[in-house]
Amino acid sequence: MPALTLLELAERIGAHLEDVTPGVGDRTISGPASLNEADNDQVSFLSDVRHAEALETTGACAVVLAEGVLVERRDLALLRCSDPQATFNRIVGLFAPDVPSPEPGVHPSAVVHPTAEVEASASVGPLCVVGPGVRIAAGATLHARVVLGAAACVGPDTVLHPGVVLYPYVVIGASCIVHAGAVIGSDGFGFEPTESGWLKTPQGGTVLIEDDVEIGANVTIDCARFGSTHIASNVKLDNLVHVAHNVRIGRSSMFLAQSAVAGSTHVGSGVIVAGQTGIAGHLTIGDGARIGAKSAVFKDVPAGEEWWGSPAGPKTESLRAQKSLQRVNRLREELTDLRQRLRVLEDDRS
Repeated sequence: MPALTLLELAERIGAHLEDVTPGVGDRTISGPASLNEADNDQVSFLSDVRHAEALETTGACAVVLAEGVLVERRDLALLRCSDPQATFNRIVGLFAPDVPSPEPGVHPSAVVHPTAEVEASASVGPLCVVGPGVRIAAGATLHARVVLGAAACVGPDTVLHPGVVLYPYVVIGASCIVHAGAVIGSDGFGFEPTESGWLKTPQGGTVLIEDDVEIGANVTIDCARFGSTHIASNVKLDNLVHVAHNVRIGRSSMFLAQSAVAGSTHVGSGVIVAGQTGIAGHLTIGDGARIGAKSAVFKDVPAGEEWWGSPAGPKTESLRAQKSLQRVNRLREELTDLRQRLRVLEDDRS
């Protein structure tokens, strides 16, 4: 993008520039950076006043921050706004490098079955494989090496990054983003014990993903045993998340990296599941629930509650249990010390 002065940047993002040093508004800005890494031609931001001490040492030329936050440094230009996080996101977007959009059409190296329906404005990249009966809607983009199984459906303006695999009959809605290496529709993990070993359970369902869903790199979403594994609109799945067969995830829920949910669990709307959390099967996680990192959930979580721990429970109870364990450890150490002292006294008497 063309170079911007600090004053021009303030106008672009709708912030008020407190120009504490004459002429600072005319300085050319090279881009955004964090407070502790910024150079004197970069802009940073402060979204949490608990980190305000970093303003005293940052090398940034200017900082985006909320109205009313006091700053003692006189050599730091301030971009005042009501929402520093959102405003800084706009700055990042302004300075993000341009990535050319793929041209519409089918790359010569792609293999497209004659019965597949590919809209003219869609893009099918190099070495893609598009199976029989597949439908690719207008504006959809398949980057290199995407594989679509039979009768899979990709909605308008959805982007599938390199190496994405959709198994047969998977349906993805409009304006979704699926990052590299994600596999959607693979068999659910179902086996029955027999005298001769494990017998595979038939997996005859599919996966249904609604609009505006973002799926991270190397995410795996299993097909249903019957019916569909269902991801509602505006759900966000971080990298390395696993969603098992027949799981249902409600609108605008979010799973952070390396979290997993076992089969037939129903997750409500607006749920946030922090990283490395495991949720057992056949449970219900209520709307708006919050589950802390590295938790192990074995029971239904009521709507709106925050659960932590392994096994997980309500946050206050979990914290109380952790403190109790700490007290037990201290008592154990004290008891060991008393035993040693008693042993010494007994030895002295003898």
